[in-house]
Amino acid sequence: MTEKIPKTYDHKSVENKLYEKWEKGGCFRAKPNPGKTPYCIVIPPPNITGQLHMGHALDETLQDVLIRYKRMSGYETLWLPGTDHASIATELKIVEQMAREGLTKLDVGREEFLNRAWEWKRVYGGRIINQLKKLGSSCDWERERFTMDKNCSRAVNKVFVSLYNKGLIYKGNRIINWCPDCKTALSDAEVEYEEQSSYLWYVRYESPDKSFSVTVATTRPETILGDTAVAVNPKDPRYQKIVGKTVIVPVIGREIPVVADEYVETDFGTGAVKITPGHDPNDFEVGLRTGAPVIRVFTDDGHINENGGEYKGLTRAQCRERFVEDLKKAGALVKTEPYTHNVGTCYRCHNTVEPLVSDQWFVSMKPLSNPAIEAVRSGSIKFAPERFAKTYFNWMENVRDWCISRQLWWGHRIPVWYCDDCGEVIVRESAPEVCTKCGGAVRQDEDVLDTWFSSGLWPFSTLGYPDKTPELEYFYPTSTLVTGYDIIFFWVARMIVFGMEVMGKKPFDTVFVHGIVRDAEGRKMSKSLGNGIDPLEIIEQYGADALRFSLITGNSAGNDMRVHREKIESARNFCNKIYNAARFVIMNAGEGPLPEIDGLSLDIADKWILSRANAVIKDVTDNLDAFELNLAAEKVYDFIWSEYCDWYIEMAKPRLSGADGPAKQSVRAVLVKVLRDILKLLHPFMPFITEELYSMLPGSSDTVMLSDWPKRDEAFSFPPESESMQYVMDIIRSVRNIRAEMSVPPAKRTNIFLVAHPQYRTACEEASAYIMRLAGADRVIIAEDKRDVPANSISIVCKAAEAFIPFDQLVDIEKEKARIKSEIERVGREIARSSGMLNNTGFLAKAPQRVIEEEKSKLSAAEDMLKKLEARLKELN
Repeated sequence: MTEKIPKTYDHKSVENKLYEKWEKGGCFRAKPNPGKTPYCIVIPPPNITGQLHMGHALDETLQDVLIRYKRMSGYETLWLPGTDHASIATELKIVEQMAREGLTKLDVGREEFLNRAWEWKRVYGGRIINQLKKLGSSCDWERERFTMDKNCSRAVNKVFVSLYNKGLIYKGNRIINWCPDCKTALSDAEVEYEEQSSYLWYVRYESPDKSFSVTVATTRPETILGDTAVAVNPKDPRYQKIVGKTVIVPVIGREIPVVADEYVETDFGTGAVKITPGHDPNDFEVGLRTGAPVIRVFTDDGHINENGGEYKGLTRAQCRERFVEDLKKAGALVKTEPYTHNVGTCYRCHNTVEPLVSDQWFVSMKPLSNPAIEAVRSGSIKFAPERFAKTYFNWMENVRDWCISRQLWWGHRIPVWYCDDCGEVIVRESAPEVCTKCGGAVRQDEDVLDTWFSSGLWPFSTLGYPDKTPELEYFYPTSTLVTGYDIIFFWVARMIVFGMEVMGKKPFDTVFVHGIVRDAEGRKMSKSLGNGIDPLEIIEQYGADALRFSLITGNSAGNDMRVHREKIESARNFCNKIYNAARFVIMNAGEGPLPEIDGLSLDIADKWILSRANAVIKDVTDNLDAFELNLAAEKVYDFIWSEYCDWYIEMAKPRLSGADGPAKQSVRAVLVKVLRDILKLLHPFMPFITEELYSMLPGSSDTVMLSDWPKRDEAFSFPPESESMQYVMDIIRSVRNIRAEMSVPPAKRTNIFLVAHPQYRTACEEASAYIMRLAGADRVIIAEDKRDVPANSISIVCKAAEAFIPFDQLVDIEKEKARIKSEIERVGREIARSSGMLNNTGFLAKAPQRVIEEEKSKLSAAEDMLKKLEARLKELN
């Protein structure tokens, strides 16, 4: 067996080979199986424009851990992969590509543009899928879906038509979020808010006869061009007498009414606000209630339109600057104050979004939100961690109608056709040849649907809907959705809404929420900061297992996590630790089959490690079931590194090097049994190295992936022996600590006398060989009481026994006294140096506070050290 196991683990020679083995062996495939319980995860579909980043790596690793665990636990497990067409992102890529050729969308036309987009998808769409495979993702690739493939597109059209026929989709002129750079509408969820420093401009509106004036505060003076009212709170006594009267828009000269509406906050600004229904969502609602008309003053590309008079053609920024100057000249600018506020930006291009009134398609969300809210409130759908349900409720209980039309060419074109001859509007799943009313020619709506509309159908469109497929019947509702907290309202809410409306069932049982990946300093990774870590580079350098494990450990569920190379290197070192331990075990397992443990004579160390393995199996299983993946990984890590490698393998070595016999057979069998369980527990987190090592174990099946998840077995639980062994290990640790404190060379051996507690005497006797080997002893003597212990001995009190070590066997007393005196002199000089600096007024005046605090810490540490050295010297004297 030895010659078959390389001395070091080389991930580069293993990972591609094993992934190919899994794929060829059909290990990832799933199908409806009445004899098994289904477990299904649909992948959050990455964009076809995307390249694997650390956020993807975290998301896919968490999913793969759950999938591999459930697969080994006997479920019929489907991880359904796919990609998203990403309307805005992909269209921007194609436009940029054409710009390099000197072309625009209008130059090539819609059909040629779409040909280019499909070609982009063909060339780049599979890139991220291949990268996911590098990570070890065990998806059923034969079921890969794309949001614009034939079946998903059928599902989109069917749901649109159904909602339209129920009156839940409508077209109307409403205030929407508009991106002047992407030149498309955005939903509320696609607007990101960032804090910006600006000003509050206080502007005076005079009455026509100059008998009164009203001052309002605004952060956007350029929108005064579209003002159609001034509003006050009806309960505000300052303004009750002027409600119903009119004022003049400064500079513009338009006469507008003063209206009363409870939207106005009496304690903000002056208690009066300008109403611009064409460019503010709240003002739009006030306009609906009070009759204030809509005047739109911005073009689709963010310039002033013909309603802006002399300001026509200016950008928003240019108009603001010029209009403020004109307000000053007119004497209408009362004052200006610095002001910090949140400004809406496009989630794609990150430029400022413009609220404006536009003719768009909307989903009426209130009727759809109630069943979706109840599904979570009733516990039918659970969030893990639970606190994220609040985010969901906050969004859903205050949801506005969803603007679903986008002024783009790439995406699902809205299935609506218009007849210009008779004005008929035809909404249907497939294109009509002619008008169904008059037989005239028809044209299709130019807009496409919001990408999140098709993504909202993902849990059932990928399983065959609108057809009633066996997969849809068996795997829907799916089991777990894994996602970041940043798209709970983008995606999660819409999947629940559509699941409840279209399927009449929840789309999944649990939403497992994770945070975002940050750098070592806690900053979000971004191109602008240059702090991103390329997961593909990490996989190439350290291996997929190291990357996966570093992403899982060291953070609690739902929180943001920090990743840096030191953490990844630590995970790589863990791989090496496992490999070396497994190599040692396999090399010492002997030839031929190993006996069953049930019939073996086990000693106290064997019973301890079997009991500990039993406990860890239960704990890890419980943690995984509770979506505490980080705790599960950390418990496996601690057990492997500290208990199995550092303790049990070291205890096993004397028996392995001894003559063949029952003791050797027992330790071999226990080593292999526990290692097999370890590799199974670790497999969901580190699939490659566990697969490689598992295949080398005596009596193992072909792949660990399809082996049975280990279960707690009372036959391997030995509570008394396990407890006793823990106390014996405390003795060994305590002796090691004393030796380290006294700087005793590792090669120096001593006698150890144990006065054992009666309850643990047998354990101390049975484990004496381990104490001797691991605590640096020549002999371990079990003494009846302290009278049998040499007088000049160091005492170590532990629960199982009091240990004594003859002092003269530990150190040469005269040499130790000389060493301590020399150390006292050195520490004294350090105290004098540090005290001198801290008493120097020049140093205190000029040095940075951080340097001063460091010097104080050095002085404190040196003073503590001096006390310990003096106490030690006193003991020796």
